[in-house]
Amino acid sequence: MQEPFNINTQTKIEMQRLLAAYQQAVDYNIICSITDTKGKIIYVNQIFCEISKYTESELIGQNHSLINSGYHSKDFFAEMWRTIGSGFAWHGEVKNTAKDGTFYWVDTTVLPIKDNDGKTIQYFSLRSDITEKKRKEEIAKRHTASIEEMLHIISHKVRKPVTNLVGLMSIVEDEYDISQEELVEIVNFYKTSVIELDEFTKELTHFIYDIDQKNKNIEE
Repeated sequence: MQEPFNINTQTKIEMQRLLAAYQQAVDYNIICSITDTKGKIIYVNQIFCEISKYTESELIGQNHSLINSGYHSKDFFAEMWRTIGSGFAWHGEVKNTAKDGTFYWVDTTVLPIKDNDGKTIQYFSLRSDITEKKRKEEIAKRHTASIEEMLHIISHKVRKPVTNLVGLMSIVEDEYDISQEELVEIVNFYKTSVIELDEFTKELTHFIYDIDQKNKNIEE
């Protein structure tokens, strides 16, 4: 029976190989960067370069403001720096801008790297691409907002003419001795309510079309 793996029994060479394998796995799957305590980038992996569309030489020596999209408030990043500056890990979703001006979202964890005395000497950032997830969230949010707006329009613009029509039908059904003048007035009122409903139907059709076009633009 094979003995279970125990990292404490590994030789120095085996540990080096294991660390190399771990680093390779991280480099293939996770967007990584390391900065000094002032936020200057001192290391990026290939995936970071691919998603940001900057070369390694363009990123080294810069800080992450190079890819700042302007989406987040100053307080957002101030809170991050307060957290990692206190020696704690920070986690959040960040919207960045690539070199070509396109936006991308990353789920980000920033970990302080400490020396033997517990003093922070660097910051190690691990990120995963969540652009597609955020795109779908935005579509869902727009759908919800559109439905709420549509319901608001329906409740305000349909209720009045429908109420009028129902009321007119009740009068016609209950009253048998309606005069000619009253009948003309009822017919005209009925016609007005029908026109209002027709106009609303056209407006609703345009509204739905606009929503559809906006959602298609997001999906593209």
